[in-house]
Amino acid sequence: MSKTGYFTHRDCRKHEMGPGHPECPERLDAIEDRLLVSGLDLALTRLEAPLASVEEMELAHGRMHLAALRGLSASLQEEVEAGGPSYAHVDPDTAMNVHSWNAILRGAGAAMAATDAVMAGELENAFCAIRPPGHHACRDKAMGFCFVNNVALAAKYAVERHGLKRVAIADFDVHHGNGTEDIVADDERILMVSIYQHPFYPHGGARPDTDTMVNVPVPAYTKGMAVRELIEVLWMPRLEAFKPEMIFISAGFDAHREDDLGQLGLVEADYAWITERLKGVARRFSKGRIVSCLEGGYNLSALGRSVEAHLRALADV
Repeated sequence: MSKTGYFTHRDCRKHEMGPGHPECPERLDAIEDRLLVSGLDLALTRLEAPLASVEEMELAHGRMHLAALRGLSASLQEEVEAGGPSYAHVDPDTAMNVHSWNAILRGAGAAMAATDAVMAGELENAFCAIRPPGHHACRDKAMGFCFVNNVALAAKYAVERHGLKRVAIADFDVHHGNGTEDIVADDERILMVSIYQHPFYPHGGARPDTDTMVNVPVPAYTKGMAVRELIEVLWMPRLEAFKPEMIFISAGFDAHREDDLGQLGLVEADYAWITERLKGVARRFSKGRIVSCLEGGYNLSALGRSVEAHLRALADV
């Protein structure tokens, strides 16, 4: 068995939010195609994402939020069967279809199953090729293409169900992970480090830095070498001082210079470098334990290449 797991499920491809939406099923196809063309799929252990339970998801989300999502899915199913609209919107950019609830459950299930496998020593690390993404999902609110926060849930799962005392979340998506911050900011067991374009969506003010929160906003058109320097100076000392027992990654690839949804200038080599730096921390303090979950990345070619670079670094190939 390869030491790097690759969790996904066909249900994650069935969720879609309408023609022309950038967060589309083809994102997963682009990743799969790149893994096949590069031969990298042979270096990974492929595993099917299970369905999460609502009880498990309550580690990160309020019961009423989850009930509302499930209820919206059920109502939409009835409307579609009666000839009604195919989508139910939770905000102008975020919608469900009749398959979305299962995709949400698979994404959350992948993140927790990956955590279980890495904690058990069956895998050293894992990547979850899942959608919808999660890092904008707050404890009680869906937004920004996100419904349930997979990374925040996995981090909570690691401390609550596996008894870890210190875990870290690293978020390099072009957008600030406001939902992750909302869920974990007051939990002293979880350190969150992030770097993101600002001012930009979600247009809210991130919390000031605390003992467990390191937010690094950068202006549009910042390039990879500047991002690397900021990570080296601002992330790395805090991660090493925290000594996490496990690292979770919100792996958004929309800071790539070819991605039209952001205006940053990262390339594949930058994603490989960031991954290697996080792996170094994991080797020293976390027994190599990393679980990474797909967030953004909307230029299909750049997404496939960037995920390949990320996975090559995780798998040491």
